[in-house]
Amino acid sequence: MAAREVMSWELFGRASRELAEQVVGDGYAPDLILAIARGGLFPTGALGYSLGVKNLHVINVEFYTGVDERLDMPVVLPPVPKPVDLAGARVLIADDVADTGGTLELVRDFCAEHVAEARCAVLYEKSRSTVKCEYVWRRTEEWITFPWSALPPLAGSAPAD
Repeated sequence: MAAREVMSWELFGRASRELAEQVVGDGYAPDLILAIARGGLFPTGALGYSLGVKNLHVINVEFYTGVDERLDMPVVLPPVPKPVDLAGARVLIADDVADTGGTLELVRDFCAEHVAEARCAVLYEKSRSTVKCEYVWRRTEEWITFPWSALPPLAGSAPAD
């Protein structure tokens, strides 16, 4: 089995706060935070509280189907955010990891036509990512085990990511 970076809930709390400190330190004040579901839901909530941003939106993108297994290209799943809800906003796009960058690139390009500005924040970024995020807590080349997906699902057939 390949080496893994393991994030605990406690480390997640520290990492998300430090990520928010980067955003504040840079002087960026987002009007809304756009979570890339599912992994980006957790950092988005934490960033929302740390930055005092209550306007949170979600875009659901399917790309990974298992450990280092993915579709040929990322796909936005319905419901797709309404561009009018993003119009003219300063948007912080949040996800757990920028691995290949495919998901972030899709979401950033979707936003580009509608928003005043979009920046990306992730807990982890890998060197192979095609998107170089403005805010990164840690860089790694390892597969990451996040606390929210460390255990298998209790029911259903969907595998943990």
